Amino acid sequence: MNKTTATSVFESLSSGIRLDIYRLLVKYGTEGLVAGQIASTLDIAPNNLSFHLKAMTHSGLVTVEQEGRFQRYRANIPLMLELIAYLTEECCANQPEQCASLRAASPCATSVLPPVKTLVKKEKKA
Repeated sequence: MNKTTATSVFESLSSGIRLDIYRLLVKYGTEGLVAGQIASTLDIAPNNLSFHLKAMTHSGLVTVEQEGRFQRYRANIPLMLELIAYLTEECCANQPEQCASLRAASPCATSVLPPVKTLVKKEKKA
């Protein structure tokens, strides 16, 4: 991941509606939802939803697949995990043991963050 991609993803989530859409799509995982289901679940007008889904698709945050006359949207969860790793990859790089204690205090699953031992290896190479 690079800074431009990370910025694009954050800009895409800068709307409360888009955040609601993304969280809903995460809930449905690989199944995703068609646009009409998203609109009815979140009580969003179809033209308004279309505007937001276009922005989210453009950033790569969601993917879309044509199914007959419907479009199915899915959260790009690997991209979000990559963003989390990008944001945390140098956590306490000079003192990885501190990073371990910070992670232990967080409710975030350690499986979505880069391993602390990777940080130790980077430090030793420097």
